[in-house]
Amino acid sequence: MVKETEIKLRASRATLAALREHPLLKKRNKSGWQRGELFNQYYDTPDRDLASAKVALRLRRDGEQFIQTLKSRGQSVAGLSERNEWDWYLSKAKLDLKKLDDSCWPASLAELDKKTLQPLFTTDFVREKAEIAWGRGKAKVVIEAALDLGKVIAGEGEEEICELELELRQGEPAALLELACELAAELPLMPCDISKAERGYRLFDAGSYTLSLPAPELNAEMSLDDAFAALAWHLLGASQRLAEQYRWNGHWSLLQQWLEQLIDLRALLASLGQAAPRASSRELREALDALLDDWRPRLAAGQEDDSMRRNAPALFAAELDGCRWGLLSLKLSHWLLQRSWTQARNNRGNRQGNAALGNWLPTLLAEEGAALQLRRYQQQPEDLAEQMPRLERLLVWLRLARGVLEVPEVDRLYGELNKLYELAQQDLDDEQRQLRATQTQIVNSLKAWKALVK
Repeated sequence: MVKETEIKLRASRATLAALREHPLLKKRNKSGWQRGELFNQYYDTPDRDLASAKVALRLRRDGEQFIQTLKSRGQSVAGLSERNEWDWYLSKAKLDLKKLDDSCWPASLAELDKKTLQPLFTTDFVREKAEIAWGRGKAKVVIEAALDLGKVIAGEGEEEICELELELRQGEPAALLELACELAAELPLMPCDISKAERGYRLFDAGSYTLSLPAPELNAEMSLDDAFAALAWHLLGASQRLAEQYRWNGHWSLLQQWLEQLIDLRALLASLGQAAPRASSRELREALDALLDDWRPRLAAGQEDDSMRRNAPALFAAELDGCRWGLLSLKLSHWLLQRSWTQARNNRGNRQGNAALGNWLPTLLAEEGAALQLRRYQQQPEDLAEQMPRLERLLVWLRLARGVLEVPEVDRLYGELNKLYELAQQDLDDEQRQLRATQTQIVNSLKAWKALVK
């Protein structure tokens, strides 16, 4: 068994060709490009028990060599994945079920009759790979770069494989993101945590691709730094999965959810005070703002305009044909992996970052809630939209971390505050003006609000 650490980057055929000749890869290429055809058959039961257990079983033909591989799902976010992998070299193209013993086989499948395993789909592609030397100070880093072009085929369905895989052979995972950022600055590369196996299952069953990621497990005792990192990784990973699925099927609701994750991520970045000095996140905040400035109006227009909904897939494809989204995603991943917000802060910032979430969060909500000045907007509801950034900061923490608050009726508070936020985005007429004033009064009268803003 080995631990596989890699990042997958969706590309176009033109981008693959450009990568082959990229000056950075040419300079650091220590092996030259080696080309080979890989034919892969994936197996599962008719009920897809392996997929449910988050494992993939594959039989690969690489030249004259047959390789049986079992992979665990592991951890995957923003295209960067870590998982366990078992390989067995076989003499013929037939599964060796005896290799699938307790040393690798999931305990949840202990009672499974392995004889029910059958071919489900194939992923056949041409791979050009090279060994890349990527120095990080005195540390030696070796990365295998693979350019994959081919198809996933499941029954009558098929999808093109066109991607760059960067797999860590030696060194620290941050090196993968550093190399990916360098390449994505010049070429459109989309971090993508859907594996070739997941694409096969998605073709076999369109509903098999899970969009929701497990919510981070937060508690009152954990530090603000740890809570922030968990939430930011969660939002970034969710945005990636939503972008991938919207690219695939063009469902409007997925584009809405993608934008919501980015709004939450932007609000989270702005909420930490001295725990995350503004200089440490300036580049990321500016990039997020530029993205949101383009996509907020489009989504708002699409609420009433069917033509905008119809045009949105083409606009999103154009976004992916540029470098902005992929580079932002990779830089965010690197920033989070390195915990860059902690590296140049003062003593007060360190104290805030190390503070228990259960102590810090009520303080934040009290300060933001007092600054919201709800009584003022009962009288001036037409000006409520100016408080949208503050509402977003309140909502992201109430949405994802309200379980650590010892406040009565906090779920109701979240719901009513979210209604107020939605009203703040509506065009104002006499009816909307009254609705805003009424909803402001409702929030201001809640027990949870009074307990927080006391």
